[in-house]
Amino acid sequence: MPLFVSSPPQPDQGLLPPLAAVPVPWKSTDPCQGHRESPGALVETSAGEEAQGQEGPAATQLDVLRLRSSSMEIREKGSEFLKEELHRAQKELKLKDEECERLSKVREQLEQELEELTASLFEEAHKMVREANMKQAASEKQLKEAGGKIDMLQAEVTALKTLVITSTPASPNRELHPQLLSPTKAGPRKGHFRHKSTSSTLCPAVCPAAGHTLTPDREGKEVDTILFAEFQAWREAPTLDKTCPFLERVHREDVGPCLDFTMQELSTLVRAAVEDNTLTIEPVASQTLPAVKVAEVECSSTNTCALSGLTRTCRHRIRLGDSESHYYISPSSRARITAVCNFFTYIRYIQQGLVRQDAEPMFWEIMRLRKEMSLAKLGFFPQEA
Repeated sequence: MPLFVSSPPQPDQGLLPPLAAVPVPWKSTDPCQGHRESPGALVETSAGEEAQGQEGPAATQLDVLRLRSSSMEIREKGSEFLKEELHRAQKELKLKDEECERLSKVREQLEQELEELTASLFEEAHKMVREANMKQAASEKQLKEAGGKIDMLQAEVTALKTLVITSTPASPNRELHPQLLSPTKAGPRKGHFRHKSTSSTLCPAVCPAAGHTLTPDREGKEVDTILFAEFQAWREAPTLDKTCPFLERVHREDVGPCLDFTMQELSTLVRAAVEDNTLTIEPVASQTLPAVKVAEVECSSTNTCALSGLTRTCRHRIRLGDSESHYYISPSSRARITAVCNFFTYIRYIQQGLVRQDAEPMFWEIMRLRKEMSLAKLGFFPQEA
């Protein structure tokens, strides 16, 4: 009976041959035959040896395939690990870049704030220095003005002594209080008699605008109702503005003519200085006449009046404001200037509330000062000793 031998397994299958395909040697149980093998057994032996010869390369190929598959798995896992590491490194790098960008912005902001702070500090320092310089200049100017006004204040004090500002109970001023005069002195005088059928006393003058009864004194003065009304209106709100009716009249009738000298340009400057209270009158000592200070500028001769231009002995000189220029003036020019200065001094005292009097005495004091300006304009002035 023929035996069928199956084909050996292919190397790419990687499987062992099935047991059914392995030939089993057949042995005879007949004793007469002995131990002689059949020809089929020889065929099976040769087939087994051939199969064993083919199993060696198949196992090697199987090991190679296993190594390849394991190396591929290792390579894939390594690739995935490296990709994860690369992704993590890129993410960390991105975070670092964002942190660097944020720090750069913070640094730029700090630098800008530092520049602004430095600029503001320098500006504040310059402002403080500028203010300090301005204050220093103002203080020096005030000191200079104060030093220049000492003589003017002394002249004002002297003029104030001659003004009747108020009276005291111990020493009343009888001209300001006519009721203190004796009956014989306070009686009527010639030129003020009324008709015998009415009364023998004085007729009181009544100011319609103010409503005050004004009593003429023993010198025969009589109040001008128009002037008194203008004075009353000015006294309600004292001011140095020349546009008010009262001062406009005084400037037009008295101040302007009294300060109208031959030298028109200098006359204008003198009038402005008198109105601004910045004019200074200084006496010139005879022993110091030949000497001239270097810092001062003498604009006229001691024998020529700078205002009238006439040849006169000048014992006084004037200075306008902060100017270092001096102008020599004659006694007549000095009398005209001092008369106007006395008037302005008195109305300034009224404006400042230093004169504590009723309206009538204040009005007559102003009329007296206007009279002095008129007399000085006409050339009358007291002789100096």
